[in-house]
Amino acid sequence: MSFTSYTSPSPSSSPSRAGRREWTALGVLLLPCLLVSMDVSVLYFAVPFLTAELEPSSVQQLWILDVYGFVLAGLLITMGALGDRIGRRKLLLSGALLFGLASGCAAYAQSAGMLIAARALLGVGGATLMPSTLALIRNLFHDAKQRGKAVAIWSAAVTGGIAIGPVLSGVLLEHFWWGSVFLMNAPAMVLLLVCGPLLLPEFKNPAAGRFDLTGSLLSLLAMLPAVYGIKEIARDGVAVLPVLALVGGLLAAAAFVHRQRTARHPMLDLALFRNRGFSVSVLLNLLAMFAIVGCAVFFTQYLQSVRGMSPMEAALWNLLPTLAVGGMAPAATALAQRIDRACIIAMGFAVAAGGFVWLSWLEPGSALWFVLVGSSVYASGLVMVMSLGNEMAIGLAPPERAGSASAVLESGTELGGALGMALLGSIGSAVYRSGIGDALPTGLPPAASGAARETLAGALAVAAELPGRAGGSLLTAARTAFTDGLQTAVLVAAGVMACAAVLALTLLRGLGAGGVAGEADRGGAADEAGEVDDAWAAGDAGAGDAVGAVGGPRSDVVTGGAEPVGGAGAGARGTALG
Repeated sequence: MSFTSYTSPSPSSSPSRAGRREWTALGVLLLPCLLVSMDVSVLYFAVPFLTAELEPSSVQQLWILDVYGFVLAGLLITMGALGDRIGRRKLLLSGALLFGLASGCAAYAQSAGMLIAARALLGVGGATLMPSTLALIRNLFHDAKQRGKAVAIWSAAVTGGIAIGPVLSGVLLEHFWWGSVFLMNAPAMVLLLVCGPLLLPEFKNPAAGRFDLTGSLLSLLAMLPAVYGIKEIARDGVAVLPVLALVGGLLAAAAFVHRQRTARHPMLDLALFRNRGFSVSVLLNLLAMFAIVGCAVFFTQYLQSVRGMSPMEAALWNLLPTLAVGGMAPAATALAQRIDRACIIAMGFAVAAGGFVWLSWLEPGSALWFVLVGSSVYASGLVMVMSLGNEMAIGLAPPERAGSASAVLESGTELGGALGMALLGSIGSAVYRSGIGDALPTGLPPAASGAARETLAGALAVAAELPGRAGGSLLTAARTAFTDGLQTAVLVAAGVMACAAVLALTLLRGLGAGGVAGEADRGGAADEAGEVDDAWAAGDAGAGDAVGAVGGPRSDVVTGGAEPVGGAGAGARGTALG
């Protein structure tokens, strides 16, 4: 059944409320959230250790960090559509098994190529987990307020995994080899595989039709070459291969859209994007993740390579901004019941822009509280944005299409994170290379000079080998150049956030003004006035009246990432410093 054929229930009907079984099932769904978010954040501090043992080239190091996010993003739509067809519980459990096995392969990788392959398999597993959990929440909780609470708990698990992951990683790296950080997935995987069949009901769309294999291949061919081309052009300038990859990705994207318009059983119902609330939510989430993930790696490297903190110490300091923003999503939810959500989302972007501007004054010798305050401010603003945007998008999707809708939302955040790492990371890298060039001592061997120019970690290693004052001068110059790159990157992020605030005010005004109490749910609920619009049939008109009450944080995030300037960081999926 298409979205446009959906008709609202009578005003007297109301959605069924979840009971003990549904809330217990939610507890099971938290396990894969922890699985995915911890896997990303634990790699944050393991990069220097695995680099020392596996000795990857600069290109291989980037792919170790990037391939997880790229594969995950490329397969999200495929896995969302597959879950709608074969069953979301079945897909979730299959993905958990694959994720656990791939984690073992990553832990015992004997070469950089093997680790890249294992990270790619982790991306396949992760692509099954995230849309499955959100889709099951959409099916379990039909009441808007209960679903808001469920999404809030889900978000707390994601954020908690992101925050706890680096701390556990630091503990493990203090006592064990780098591969141990991947083995942390095993307990959560075992619990999910044991408890999932007992507690999670199965949901699938009986009218979904045959799986569109051609569309699946086109979606993957659209995502991977496009992101690769953007990353390479941003880092190294225009070249033939990246341009061809980008053009190929865009052509595949056009072919995918055409396929979805003409296929008898499309993977993705394009009516999703005819609804202004849904399509704008995806766009704004993409912009939020662009800034979060693009800047997060800079601050991890700043703590470790500029301030000289150990992985454990840096991970513990990372917890503070995460704790500071915990109350922002509920605050945004409460405000959304009284104020037009367009104003709240715009305010969130404005707050984030202010945090980035604050951090543009960061210096190598700045006080630690200066970093923590700026990170808390920009993370608080973006949590407000994403908590409202995610619940709006999920609430608008009919339950039988929840898998596809969740996958589209996740794809937007993953793409935003990848673009942020590529573009902001490349900007910071360019500024670093420009600043470090004149500070290199004369007479350095070409290999040492190249390493120092490439990354902050390389410069620190070269400085440690230089005698006396020469080493100290290079160390100071490298840290200053890195901080200059950080300053430029956060100013660009601030500009993007300001533009996003204008977009939110322009495109979302009137959607959910004054708070929304009703919802166009399959289970059926009329709004307070007794009228529910068919949002998918009406397009823009009355879209806000079809949205359920919004609640709960979802500090989502993106995985993977690149290491634009230093060797101590990795990608992040979350808020605050990491």
